Amino acid sequence: MTDLDLLDLEGRTLYVLTPEGRIARENDPARSAGPQFWFASCAAGTVARLHRTLAPDTAAEIEALVAQEPPFDEPGALPRFIADYERLLPGAELSRELVHELPHSLQVENDARLITSGSEEGARFMAAVVKVGMPRNLVDLRMRVPEDLWAPWVMLMVDGEVASMAFAARLSDDGAELGLATVPKFRGRGLARLVTAAWSNLPALKTRQLFYGADHDNLASGHVIAQLGLRRIGVSIRLT
Repeated sequence: MTDLDLLDLEGRTLYVLTPEGRIARENDPARSAGPQFWFASCAAGTVARLHRTLAPDTAAEIEALVAQEPPFDEPGALPRFIADYERLLPGAELSRELVHELPHSLQVENDARLITSGSEEGARFMAAVVKVGMPRNLVDLRMRVPEDLWAPWVMLMVDGEVASMAFAARLSDDGAELGLATVPKFRGRGLARLVTAAWSNLPALKTRQLFYGADHDNLASGHVIAQLGLRRIGVSIRLT
């Protein structure tokens, strides 16, 4: 697949689309609404998705501008017509991501203590959650009920506690977007790199293209990406 194909696949992984290719909602268990406009670019070109609720005249005007856009694939770059998009979508909040390809089967340290969804130990963990509730450190990460643990997931344990977790922030038939969370007291120890590598080895992900979309200003994600040597596919913006 070309990088432009990969960006298109990421869009189809991030969002549930209408038959016309518009964004119906985020492709997450929480069924979030999704952005009004998602626009991604690599050196080979651009791909865009608009929300189904946009007025037809607004959507048509945005699509006409998109057709004239050159690639904006460098970190920090914005589309040429960003001011026009913001004018057409008043009050929309802009966010930017660097989109990376996450390889399968990254090397995992042998001494890493892991629990994975779909395993016997993972089933025991979930049974304990149902019986006695979510561990405190996961509650602090806003994971309060079993449904908040989006499979397939991996948990990295330190001294009997969940220290870091990788999960499917978005999951489609062909793609999966990494979600990553580390308990505050365990941050700065390289655990996010370990749990990300472990996630890339999960059997449920073998037939899916894996993505790591990191906020442009997220330094912690930047460290994980650098440590793993991930290849940047392109950049994307959202107007929500």
